[in-house]
Amino acid sequence: MNPGSRRPLKTRERRWARALAAWLAARGVAPNAVSIASVVFGALAGGCLSLSFGRSGETSGMILLVAAAGFIQLRLLCNLLDGLIAVEGGLGSPVGEIYNDLPDRIADILILVGAGLALRMLPYGMPLGWVAAVLALLTAYVRVLGGAVGLPQDFSGPMAKQHRMFAVTVGCLGAAVESLFGRPPRLLYLALAVVALGSVVTAVRRTARIASALRAR
Repeated sequence: MNPGSRRPLKTRERRWARALAAWLAARGVAPNAVSIASVVFGALAGGCLSLSFGRSGETSGMILLVAAAGFIQLRLLCNLLDGLIAVEGGLGSPVGEIYNDLPDRIADILILVGAGLALRMLPYGMPLGWVAAVLALLTAYVRVLGGAVGLPQDFSGPMAKQHRMFAVTVGCLGAAVESLFGRPPRLLYLALAVVALGSVVTAVRRTARIASALRAR
């Protein structure tokens, strides 16, 4: 795995993260398998979000939203561990770059479209989920574009992957509280809107930084 394609994460330096990665590596867990697991957790999060539709005021709706938040965090944990196992554990593979990026794009779509499905009762809720997913893909495309023209990949925000997932996680937990009072998931709606708007800003910012770096060559 090319170190320049790794997202800079402070949590990667945490003792518990390195210990867990070492434990998995010692048991022969392949980093590519961990990357695939991130898609599974993304699918579970999206499924919980979709099933929460129309359950405001029901305990099941609250449970599904909290579960979705938990699965999103497990997805991020997989994203942290796969790189640690591959690089620090020395278990990288020739196709590791594919597993490093493609599963992230699939998980983003599953989670953000699932959030849109949870918002079908609100105006433009479902389209908002699709828009957020498309814009998340755009930010990743611009990042990879920078790498394709010979520059270090730009993981800057304000709406990089970890920021998107933080916003949706907070939205899920907020919507779970709203569900207790029989209210629609407006906080999740707000979170998706923040993701969409922030992704536009991120894509524009990354593009500008690439253009500036190319001019300075």
